[in-house]
Amino acid sequence: MKIGLQVPNFTWPGGAAAIGRTLANIARTADDSGFHSLWVMDHFFQITYVGPPEHDMLEGYTALAAMAAVTQRIQLGTLVTGVTYRHPGILIKTVTTLDVLSGGRAWFGVGAAWNEEESRGLGTPFPPLGVRFEWLEETLQIAKQMWSDNNGPYQGKHFQLARTLCSPQPLSRPHPPIMVGGGGEKKTLRLVAQYADACNLFGEPAAVEQKLAVLKAHCDRLGRDFNTIDTTVLNTVHLAPGKMSANDIIGKCRAFAAVGVKHVIFNMPNVHEIVPLERFGREIIPAVTDL
Repeated sequence: MKIGLQVPNFTWPGGAAAIGRTLANIARTADDSGFHSLWVMDHFFQITYVGPPEHDMLEGYTALAAMAAVTQRIQLGTLVTGVTYRHPGILIKTVTTLDVLSGGRAWFGVGAAWNEEESRGLGTPFPPLGVRFEWLEETLQIAKQMWSDNNGPYQGKHFQLARTLCSPQPLSRPHPPIMVGGGGEKKTLRLVAQYADACNLFGEPAAVEQKLAVLKAHCDRLGRDFNTIDTTVLNTVHLAPGKMSANDIIGKCRAFAAVGVKHVIFNMPNVHEIVPLERFGREIIPAVTDL
């Protein structure tokens, strides 16, 4: 089992002036402690689940580039980019740049977007859900084309690119892993089966097991080997006295592994304290590697 770290919150002691050094310290420690992957949300306002919209929020790809500069091994991605935020061609170029500058460590996480408040607030498009799913599928097709030898035009219903040139190409081969986030059974998981290298799901093991069964059914219909998909979940833990122990978290990992999860991505409210990351490296990651 692989263990990832998501950092969804940047409102830490010291205010805005301390964010840069705190984030760098988190990234370096996660890298040194054996975390497989490091993720930020791609939002512009803080989301309600974490805090009020006025709380500090960094732009995702700039934050990932800063963390790439202070790490050597850890994989880097957004969990996940809303398809409405950036034109597909520019988005793929951005992910490619991160991959090249990080030495081939970028992931491309993408989803249909849901946060209407920030889109309206900053003036980005937010069409109806059905259209957003059409945008998502075209974005996935554009990514595949830009990360290939085909530099020709792309003609979609919503996006038209006259020349899908992407130079340099990513260092990751055949391209940065593509993650489609979400558990929608009719559309999202079908897109995972058709285009993606990874899914990202939420919920407890029983719910995740049900979603993976649906994903496998989509794979079977499309002729895709289900075992080639990196099955990931996002979960929250609080490793601290009086909260959760290392054994509690190891138990979570075992429960997810039992239903077919290969990669658990944790966020934690006390990540800025650094000690929880060091304990993960000593006590948890070695214990779950062989699950």
